[in-house]
Amino acid sequence: MDAATAITDRDATRTRLKEHLGALPGERLLIGLDVDGTLVDHDGVMSPPMRRVLQRAAAEHTVVISTGRSLGATLPIVEAAGITRGYAVCSNGAVTLELDPAADGGYRIIDTRAFRPGHALRTLRAVAPDAHYAVEMVDGSFQATTGFQDASFGVQAQEKPLEDLLELEAVRVVVHVPDLSPEEFSKVIAESGVHGVEYSIGWTAWLDMAAPGVSKATALETVRADLGIEPAHTVAVGDGFNDTEMLQWAGVGVAMGQAPQGVKDVADTVTDSVYEDGTVLVLETLLG
Repeated sequence: MDAATAITDRDATRTRLKEHLGALPGERLLIGLDVDGTLVDHDGVMSPPMRRVLQRAAAEHTVVISTGRSLGATLPIVEAAGITRGYAVCSNGAVTLELDPAADGGYRIIDTRAFRPGHALRTLRAVAPDAHYAVEMVDGSFQATTGFQDASFGVQAQEKPLEDLLELEAVRVVVHVPDLSPEEFSKVIAESGVHGVEYSIGWTAWLDMAAPGVSKATALETVRADLGIEPAHTVAVGDGFNDTEMLQWAGVGVAMGQAPQGVKDVADTVTDSVYEDGTVLVLETLLG
């Protein structure tokens, strides 16, 4: 793509966003923002323009960082962004933080949604015996089967046999099957009969489970209702299948340019990709 074409395409994106967001500048807004693939690229890098416009948005509106990441993996993003006010929804809606520079660590936990995943894990063990399992506890710590560590946990998981994990209370359970594609894993889940939990399968054969009915959208709705912000004055931006409820919940849902078609299909509009600072365009439009 040459420079002239890139400029033309970016102008077209700005026009498209203004059609959907143009009535919102000047209103009191709640803005829900996914992290990976939305605020940072898939190498975890936040661009300087993204950081600057995010700080402006957090100063003028209620920004809610909304992610599948755990508490421990979300806080470094908040710190890197340099925002001290607003909220963060972690673990796909299971943990909600209010950012407050006067609080210990700069935040306080205001809501958690826990469940007992034992039945679901026993069912999955029968159909995916080679899977790795990790359980996120209410306090943000992790316990996992042998050899399962991931940067998204934000902490070192304590290794335990699966039998021990079956008895725990969790805010999130992660299941990973290294040798399956997402499509193959989706089929396994569909055939497993797992019920009683909510789950979303991401870019790899990776399953997140939360308490029944819990999602980024349910956590965002709780924040919105508590603050008295109008439903029409909510915006959400994301790129993954765990963002679909959030995009449908928002007054305006915006999918990232690199999002799978299934995510774009539930959004109201589409911005540029994370590598083209698509979220920057959204926030600039909202800031007027």
